[in-house]
Formats: sequence, C-alpha cells, structure tokens
Amino acid sequence: MSQPDGSAERPGRSRASEHLQGSSSAALPLTPAEDRRWATLAHFGGLMGCLPSLVIYLVFRDRGPFVAQESKEALNFTLPLTVLLLAAYVLALLPVIGWIFGLAAVLLWVVMTLAGLIAGIECNKGRPYRYRLNVRLVH
Repeated sequence: MSQPDGSAERPGRSRASEHLQGSSSAALPLTPAEDRRWATLAHFGGLMGCLPSLVIYLVFRDRGPFVAQESKEALNFTLPLTVLLLAAYVLALLPVIGWIFGLAAVLLWVVMTLAGLIAGIECNKGRPYRYRLNVRLVH
C-alpha cells in the first residue's frame, strides 16, 4: 500500500507508531538524594578497591556535582592503595618473607575499608569528606 508522499507502508506497522518519540541521548541530572546516594556508594566501594569509585566517577560525574566531587576523592584515595595491595599480594608469594607482605596487604585493606566506611557515613549525611592522607592523581 502506498502513502500520499509516495513511500510504501511496511506491513504490520500501524499509523499510531508515527507519533512515538525516542528518548534523549543526554542523561538526566541526578536528584539531590541520588547524588548523595552515589557519592556514598563511591566511598563504601573502597571495600573492593578502586574499581567501584572509578566506575561511579566515569558514569555519574556529569550528572551530579556532589557525586563528581566525592567519587573523585574516593578514587584518589583508593587507587594508590589498590596498586600497593596488588603488589603486596604478589610479594606475599615469596618464600620465607612473604608472610610480611601478606600481613601488610591485610592491614592496607583494613585501613582502606574503614576509611571508606567513615567517608561514606559522612557523605550519606550530605557532608563532603576529605581523606587525611590522599594523593590527588585525578583532577
């Protein structure tokens, strides 16, 4: 069947679909509650190293100011510690002195986890958090 403009109508397609619209490719800004929630999760992610804060930073940094600030802070804190943890895990395989590196890795993980929990609790209250010892690698 032919349309008035000369184009052929596809079978099975109704005229109602001509009024449908697609979604915008731009992501919507986060609400204040969502902004605070993702910022909190970026800090709590320290439990698993730098990967959660990196993903949250890359996905949500343009959608909320608080999550951009706090996920960057969490990433700057967890990235060097994650690298040190991985190095300590590898060195823990050494015979005789490996146990020292294994113990150091566990202590680093405990410090990173506790600091992330404290930061996440502060962020959940809507307060920005700054780690005492933090290397600002990501600007």
